[in-house]
Amino acid sequence: MAKLKIKLVKSLNGRLDKHIATANSLGLKRINNETVQPDNPQTRGKIHQIGYLVQVTEVK
Repeated sequence: MAKLKIKLVKSLNGRLDKHIATANSLGLKRINNETVQPDNPQTRGKIHQIGYLVQVTEVK
């Protein structure tokens, strides 16, 4: 199964509470934090919601 590497590139300060909670659910708490998540519809939905805060690359 494919995996996605997600990196938080913008600060969570001043963001909507829902967006902060979404970033935390992905394991992202600080700028430059990275996490590897499975490529599934749930993860894609989270990325879509906070896409302006993260950088996503595919891991093989």
